[in-house]
Amino acid sequence: MRVWWVALLALLLAACGKPAPVGQEAYVFGTRVEVLVWGAPEAQAHAAMGEVLREFDRLHRTYHAWQPSELTALNDAIAAGQAHEVSDELAALLRSAQALSAQGDHLFDPGIGRLIALWGFHSDEFKPALPDSTALAGLVAAKPSIARLKIEGRRLTSADISVALDFGGYLKGVALDRAAAIFKARGIANALINIGGNVMALGSKGEIPWRVGIQHPRAATAGGVPLATLELRDGEAIGTSGDYQRFFEIDGRRYSHLIDPRTGQPASGTQALTILIPPGDAAGLRSDVLSKPLFVAADDWPQLAGKLGVTQVLRVDAVGRLSATAAMKARLTFGQADITVSVMP
Repeated sequence: MRVWWVALLALLLAACGKPAPVGQEAYVFGTRVEVLVWGAPEAQAHAAMGEVLREFDRLHRTYHAWQPSELTALNDAIAAGQAHEVSDELAALLRSAQALSAQGDHLFDPGIGRLIALWGFHSDEFKPALPDSTALAGLVAAKPSIARLKIEGRRLTSADISVALDFGGYLKGVALDRAAAIFKARGIANALINIGGNVMALGSKGEIPWRVGIQHPRAATAGGVPLATLELRDGEAIGTSGDYQRFFEIDGRRYSHLIDPRTGQPASGTQALTILIPPGDAAGLRSDVLSKPLFVAADDWPQLAGKLGVTQVLRVDAVGRLSATAAMKARLTFGQADITVSVMP
């Protein structure tokens, strides 16, 4: 499920005689990014949005998983069995990632970068090819994990040379929180930030809430109609994990970039899973990270959601059946009246 909003929204508002948001777009983190601001002078809005997009670009370049970056320098040191000193920012990000990974039973683990690369997803264009079975078995047996990274101030070591960091599924959430902080510091009270389906809302469009649509994970077969729409409240963030953005198919089977660390295989029990996080500290980060272990957990997601304190979840399973928490279902307006959604305890 991709969270999106219609680009014609601004035109429709203008046609209705209502103030239209102003926006800027970019391509960063390997996806389309859009920021919208409402109710601020245009020059102020564009200055703030420009600062947000520059911060996104800095994060993308600094922590890129396979192009030369501070993160690849750390991975090279780990592979060589060497200690490595990192920036204060990276050390803090790694501590946070370790804690969040542990909370999700390591079903989402930024330390499995070598597995992700072995499947061919460390590339802007990946080929439909299965990894070498011997190499895959060796990595699975090694059980690489961010938990095996030792952080002492800015000095990092790992006794396990199979560990390699990949911040995919983590950095977009960091970026959402950074964007919110920049907007608030620049006096922007009403904004919507969309990083490839990870969305945070600030304020509203005057008397109208920010509204987003949740795309069906098989949109081509659903006629492109949104599966559901949702009104976001001030400070809320929504995140989606799906098998439809970075994937390839062989003999009719889909292989996505969402790897189950336990098996080394792409998780296959879920098509898409969306979570809604209430306002609070690191809401953007939590919206990005916590959807991943729930996606990988497949049918066991309700138990893990309870452990993580995530109360608003919508899931489409491997055969297209919908389930949701009661709190999430109450917030959604579905595109079709006859859609069946199982409410989970």
